[in-house]
Amino acid sequence: MNAPSLGFAVTPLTPVIGGVVTGLDLSRPLSEAVIARLTATVAERHVLFFEGQTLDPAAHRRFAARFGKLHVHPVYPHVDDIPEITSIETRPGDLPDNDNWHTDVTFIETPPFGAVLTPRTLPSSGGDTLWGSNVAAYRALSAPLRGLLDKLTAEHSFETGFPRSRWGAGPRKEKWEKAVAPNPPVVHPVVRTIEGGQRGLFVNSGFTARILELTEKESDALLAFLFAHLAKPEFTVRWHWKLSDVAFLGQSAQHSLRDARLPARDSRDAPRRHPRRQASLGPATSSILPSLRPSRCSIEGEKQ
Repeated sequence: MNAPSLGFAVTPLTPVIGGVVTGLDLSRPLSEAVIARLTATVAERHVLFFEGQTLDPAAHRRFAARFGKLHVHPVYPHVDDIPEITSIETRPGDLPDNDNWHTDVTFIETPPFGAVLTPRTLPSSGGDTLWGSNVAAYRALSAPLRGLLDKLTAEHSFETGFPRSRWGAGPRKEKWEKAVAPNPPVVHPVVRTIEGGQRGLFVNSGFTARILELTEKESDALLAFLFAHLAKPEFTVRWHWKLSDVAFLGQSAQHSLRDARLPARDSRDAPRRHPRRQASLGPATSSILPSLRPSRCSIEGEKQ
């Protein structure tokens, strides 16, 4: 996993997920060899953390864009003049938002390959993010259950994650209505192959509405089991943010903001990126999701 010839090293955080990368300055140009190794490493470790970084929004976008075309989120606000970077913020009195376990933007046909996140403001305490491995969760299931899941598909819905009752009224109404029409429900396999050939669960409580081959009660019961299974501690890692941190999240992981009801302001900016499995990537996402005001950037990915 380490790449001394490329000038950086990766220290695993748990047996199944997470790694701290040292030796790189993300604000400086990186070689194609380094980008290729980071792409392979995030597929293996699911989320990578870089400490001691200084990324302004322009540098954030440049780094995320090295992995593919960047995705523009249809609902969340963006950083000024840089629409690819999403600003995620929780203020006093807001309902929790990113506290549920989810994989970013699975409500589109080609979900992001991943996201690059970084905090802009942090609360005095709390605000950690949990990250979970979809691959480790799938491997821990019994062979008969894996065999069943391999044959199933699920509907992912924009309105499941952004319900009309919350997002389709008030000052958000116009933006929500513009987003819902071009984002009808889509179908994804319940298990998908990620970069590097690993198989992982591809359902999440944020956007997965139902399993199509099952009855409503069967679907509800199986999804409830899978959502709880994905959140087991043995598949997760917890990160306590510092303002100089950057996280690079792959599509093989889910994440959940802890302590979402905080008295302090919580915000992050993030660009997102889609799965990078072809020369022409889908929406790209690069995200930064710390405990408070993060900015995120997402990278587009490919359809399976």
